[in-house]
Amino acid sequence: MFLPAVVSGGLWLTAGPVARRLPPATAVRLLTLAALLTAMSSGAVLAVAAFLVLARLPAVAVVGHWSAATLAALDPVPVVAGVGAGVVVLVLLASAVRRVASAGRDLALAARTCRRLGPDAGGLVVVDDPAPDAYAVPGLGGRVVVSTAMLRALPPAERRALLAHEAAHLRLHHHLHVQLAELAAAANPLLRPLAAAVHAGVERWADEAAAAELQDRALVARALARAGLARARAARVPAPHPGLAVDDTAVAERARALLAPRPAGRRGLAAAVVALMLIPVVSATVTAGDTEHRVDVAQAAWLRHH
Repeated sequence: MFLPAVVSGGLWLTAGPVARRLPPATAVRLLTLAALLTAMSSGAVLAVAAFLVLARLPAVAVVGHWSAATLAALDPVPVVAGVGAGVVVLVLLASAVRRVASAGRDLALAARTCRRLGPDAGGLVVVDDPAPDAYAVPGLGGRVVVSTAMLRALPPAERRALLAHEAAHLRLHHHLHVQLAELAAAANPLLRPLAAAVHAGVERWADEAAAAELQDRALVARALARAGLARARAARVPAPHPGLAVDDTAVAERARALLAPRPAGRRGLAAAVVALMLIPVVSATVTAGDTEHRVDVAQAAWLRHH
């Protein structure tokens, strides 16, 4: 029953190193799936613990047609732990619902932003802005938005690299990975490092996609560095838009990664992450099966009594 919490702690410690060692596309996909499965499994186990304590109440036992005494004898969960699990489940469920509502608002804002930007040329919108900026607005009818100042700051080849990076965000639906990882972190706070790793990973994934499209890793690294320098010189606080933008805080690390050889696949590490994410799923499945068995025994005792 405690395995999902243990795995959550393990992922909290290893998310960053795993994201750096695996190819970005593999890392983002695996970490997003690991976050979702672990969040759902840990929530399910907590809910089962709360149910087993709640089911001991005579009023609940009457409705469920099982013996409260038999269930109490079979149930190893202390009352205090079950009540605590119930409280935690309710709090985390409320947090997850708020996250879903926030994601819905973000998508609606993105749709309104696309409409407000007006007609696009192949998904590209150029805005007259003295501050250098570039970002992708996800969702239906997504757009790549770039300011005139950013275009002036980059030579033509680097402009293509920057736009290829932003277009990759839209083409590969990176916002979905980010939103799902954030949802998992809302449902299980121990998974917040995974959400951060996914957010950084989609930027690296877009870098690699742009490098593959242009067949020039150094060019993408130069474009990334020059765009980051232009934004830093402007000293502009980014506007609150729902896009996926150039992340200045990790520019140096991403540029170094692009100047290194393309990341090689690490099947052993990927298999280890898959095995780790399956542990809480198996634990939750076994816990659910054990709980069902206890309820069946308690119902049989109730039937014998009546």
